[in-house]
Amino acid sequence: MPAAMGRRLLLLATAFLLSLFVAWALFAQPHRTRFRPPIVAQKPPAEVSPVETAAPQGIATPTPQPSPQTSGTVTVAIIIDDCGQWLSMERAFLALPIPLTLSVLPHVRYTAQIAQDAADAGKGVMLHLPMEPLSRDTAGRGEITTAMTDAQVAAQTEDDIAQVPLAKGLNNHEGSKASADARIMGDVIAVVKAHDLYFIDSRTNPKTVAAETARQASVPEASRNVFLDDRADESYTEQMLERTVEIAKRNGSAIAIGHPKPTTLEALQALYPKMQAEGVRFVLVSELTR
Repeated sequence: MPAAMGRRLLLLATAFLLSLFVAWALFAQPHRTRFRPPIVAQKPPAEVSPVETAAPQGIATPTPQPSPQTSGTVTVAIIIDDCGQWLSMERAFLALPIPLTLSVLPHVRYTAQIAQDAADAGKGVMLHLPMEPLSRDTAGRGEITTAMTDAQVAAQTEDDIAQVPLAKGLNNHEGSKASADARIMGDVIAVVKAHDLYFIDSRTNPKTVAAETARQASVPEASRNVFLDDRADESYTEQMLERTVEIAKRNGSAIAIGHPKPTTLEALQALYPKMQAEGVRFVLVSELTR
């Protein structure tokens, strides 16, 4: 190949490479990826309860207003009957942060213990006086029966009261027959008055004369409005607690009687805050006697 031809080819190749470089410099450079700082993963903000969330600046937080149901306070007394037999369950009722009254049976295993526990817890203590029912079943040891003489009724009532010396009052255990007998109730109330106690009529018989007999003898008395747990069912007991509130709102107060059942405890645990929010003030039953 002639030398001139070789030089020409070299110049053409050089020019071609130079044009490629210029083209790259003009067109590729503007599309170069810019530097971006690395992305640091951020943890999501912790959830905040609406109650804890501050109101935006310049907007006043509204003051909670009581519902119409809380405008007037009403009083409710809860009695837990049949105590002295299931110590751990009865102590669970004592742990509730509301006033209530335990009615303690005489002559049962934990009579003295649960009465002392209730007094130490600042709860009310009553004697749950066994009285003859209409059925053939007995009300238990210490029972007052219609077959007794006046002296026997007085002696048995004295003996039962001595079993629970911390009691400030008493109510009848069973007693659908004895509480409807004017003679028997006269004998019982005479002893109650002598000990300066109050009497709560459990109203196990609509024909009861117990409260009226106490009233005539000027013994502080009151009567049960609602049985909470005729059925061992939490939902049922909650309904009965709601009925108790309704009665209290109509009359100013109400007395409900329950028993040491798990379902009764659970219903009370679930509903007492709601009852308080509706204006219910829990009291010892002694406060509702007249």
